[in-house]
Amino acid sequence: MSDHIELTELREVIQGPLREIAARFSRFLADGWPHQALVIFTLECTGRPRKVAGAKAITDKITIAELEKLKTAVAHERALTTKATLGGIDRTVWTVLDAGGTLLVLVPRSPRTPFPRPALLAGMFGIVATSIRQQVAQASPDYLAESRAASAERARTIAEMAAAHETTLVTILTALRSSRLDDYRARLAATDSASAALVALRSAPKSDLAHSEEPAQSAFTRLRKEIRQMLRHHDAELEFVAPPKDAHPLPGEIAHAARAMTGTAVLAFTAQPDLARLRIAWSTDTTALHLDVRDRGSGHLDAAGLRRQLDGRAKTLGATVEVDAIAGWGGRVTIHVPFEATQDHADEAVLSTLNRRELEVLRLVARGQRNKSIADALGITESTVKFHVAGVLKKLDVSSRGEAAALALAVGINTAG
Repeated sequence: MSDHIELTELREVIQGPLREIAARFSRFLADGWPHQALVIFTLECTGRPRKVAGAKAITDKITIAELEKLKTAVAHERALTTKATLGGIDRTVWTVLDAGGTLLVLVPRSPRTPFPRPALLAGMFGIVATSIRQQVAQASPDYLAESRAASAERARTIAEMAAAHETTLVTILTALRSSRLDDYRARLAATDSASAALVALRSAPKSDLAHSEEPAQSAFTRLRKEIRQMLRHHDAELEFVAPPKDAHPLPGEIAHAARAMTGTAVLAFTAQPDLARLRIAWSTDTTALHLDVRDRGSGHLDAAGLRRQLDGRAKTLGATVEVDAIAGWGGRVTIHVPFEATQDHADEAVLSTLNRRELEVLRLVARGQRNKSIADALGITESTVKFHVAGVLKKLDVSSRGEAAALALAVGINTAG
């Protein structure tokens, strides 16, 4: 294929949902760079630093520690073929390290195949990596939904590990207390149980938690630098009130969203020509992060416009937003972002796993339409509708169309039209 066609089609890779960018990029590269698996590794995406596509036998076993080691090894090369341990196995891989620190790893179909056009791949991956960074920096609703879903998965995993280790401890204690086992056999049973538990624990990716949370003070320090840079030519006096040192750590998606929403509010305040002073404060309790931005000015803040700008991120995270502006007194924006999703927003995070066509099909299912009418409405075959319905049921973890429709209605999917 020509370079022109490649770059034109690359637009489709970066335009779709962030959660599917690895799969789209893998399909895009399939002919020119034949590979078994693809990994995009970026610590900026705290929810899913590993974005993978291809053979699950490979991608499901790749750890953050392995990717960090590979990233360090290729730090001084833009694109190269190298050997690396991925998924516990030594493999030949093609790697590209973007200038911003995002790593691309391809596992070629044949380890003997030379790396095709590495400079071209590096250039195209630079565009993809920049798109990812922009979505994260802007804390787009799509990025936040993906990260919120990842946080829910981590919570489930932690609960499952706790239950497994509780079972192990009970097994050990039972063996040690058993009157039917002599000392040797009791010690042997306890040792076997403890060894198995340690192997399972050590095989878990140790750095996942470190990459998924950010201390509240560190997040606020980054915000302060961004705000000062943003307003370096503005005369307004700035007051920053940081959260305390023992503040609740912030899930990655909340840290990104909080900086983005605070920045949006600050820009709205600075649109007032007479702004003289601005106070920016963050605080936490056990359940939420609280943002407070206020001024002393004329109160000519565009409250309605600011609410519209904040609405997408707030809705995705289940946050509440209050904007007050009183002529002659000034304006104030308060935002409360819960650390954990409510059930409705947990369901929204699950819906974020659906692609555009699946959402269209779900919307029509929730409207009560059958497969034939859905096919007619979307211009596809009934067999294709059945395929999409099956995919929706699987992703939503429900067993019937009625359950899927109820979930869609519960989170406010628009079924009108």
